[in-house]
Amino acid sequence: MTSEGLPPGVLSVRVLRGMNLVKRDADGSDPYVVLHLDNQKLKTSVIKNTVNPVWNEDITLAVTNPATPLKIEVFDKDKISKDDPMGDAQVDLEPLVQMARMDLEDIKSGSVVRTVRPHRGGTSSVCCLADESNIVWEEGQVVQDALIKLRNVATGILELQLRWVKIPAS
Repeated sequence: MTSEGLPPGVLSVRVLRGMNLVKRDADGSDPYVVLHLDNQKLKTSVIKNTVNPVWNEDITLAVTNPATPLKIEVFDKDKISKDDPMGDAQVDLEPLVQMARMDLEDIKSGSVVRTVRPHRGGTSSVCCLADESNIVWEEGQVVQDALIKLRNVATGILELQLRWVKIPAS
C-alpha cells in the first residue's frame, strides 16, 4: 500500500555518528539509536563507553505514507535497569520524497536539487534539523545528509544520511 504518486521505493537511513551526546552513567554511556516509521522499529548496535559514537550502519524502512515523519530515539544501554533516554527527534521525509517524485534523470550527479532549512521558533516540532540540509541527486538516487538536533536533552546531535532507493519495475 503506497500513497498515490509515490514511486515504489524504500528509505535507506545510514546512521553515521552521534556528537556530544549526554552522559548517562558515571563510567560513560553505551548509546544506540532506534528508528520508528509507521509500524516499523529498528535499532543500531550498541557502542560502548562513548558520547561520540560512530555507527556507520544502514537501516532500511518501507515508506507507506510520506507525511509520516521518521522518529528517532537514542538510548543508553543498561545491564541492570531500564535503558536511559538520551534524546529524541523527528525528520520530515516529505522534501526527500518530493524530490524522488521528480524526473531528475537529466541532472548531473552530485547536483543539489533542494535545500531544507531548520525551523526556527515556530510551532513545527516535526523537523529537528540542526543546520541546513542539502538534497542531492547522486548516481540515480535522491540523497539527504542531515545533522539532527536531539530534543529533551541538553546536548546531542546525530549525523544521518537518508537515501530514497527506487524499486525497479518488474
